[in-house]
Amino acid sequence: MAITKQKKTEILEKLQTIFKEARSLAFVSFKGLTVAEAMTLRRTLRSAKVGYFVAKKTLMRLAAGKAGYAGEVPELPGEIAIAHSPDDGLAGLREIWGVQKKLGEKIALVGGLFEGALISKERATTLASIPPREVLLAQFVNLINSPIQRFAIVVGQYAEKRGGESQIKN
Repeated sequence: MAITKQKKTEILEKLQTIFKEARSLAFVSFKGLTVAEAMTLRRTLRSAKVGYFVAKKTLMRLAAGKAGYAGEVPELPGEIAIAHSPDDGLAGLREIWGVQKKLGEKIALVGGLFEGALISKERATTLASIPPREVLLAQFVNLINSPIQRFAIVVGQYAEKRGGESQIKN
């Protein structure tokens, strides 16, 4: 069914708003999703505060062109949606990548937008594999804590070996 010119204008305005406000976004190719899988996808994205919007590819290209981002819009094969997040810079990419692992070929990351530039599928996949900030901070704390913990274990073993004798003599 054809979309009216007024509806296309509304969709284009929404896409321009998404492109303007999102810190990053993912172009998502989806094909053969069942209704249950699509609902699970939307629920997963909503819980991660990631928006999901399906529109015509020509309108997406037009909105990206008007936004003036560096780079070219990646090839958009098949049915395309946009996953976007105004808060977390990589949430859209990361969440789609996680769902892609579960659903396989039914959903695919085909490119995106990051730091004001349109990016390829390969770069989008690389960025999507970066863990969330909280996980990175936890890994960093563990890395810093590890030598201290090992030192405490060595000191404890040394004290056991010496039989707990006091080294200070009066």
